[in-house]
Amino acid sequence: MRNLGDADRGFRGAVGIVLIGIYFALYPVSSLVLWAGAIVLGTALLGWCPPYSILGINTCRASDNQDTGELV
Repeated sequence: MRNLGDADRGFRGAVGIVLIGIYFALYPVSSLVLWAGAIVLGTALLGWCPPYSILGINTCRASDNQDTGELV
């Protein structure tokens, strides 16, 4: 089940790409930058954030979050 809305996913995707780009552009940067970028980008691609689930946060619209069981 998704818990990230479109705006949240877009922002996370952009931040993830920037962090990964920083890692490769400024190579001696810590590998933590690469990991942080990969995690943020991964949550954007999946539309699901584990800490949001634990805290009960949901930035999806109600219509986007319902599973209708239909294949799209």
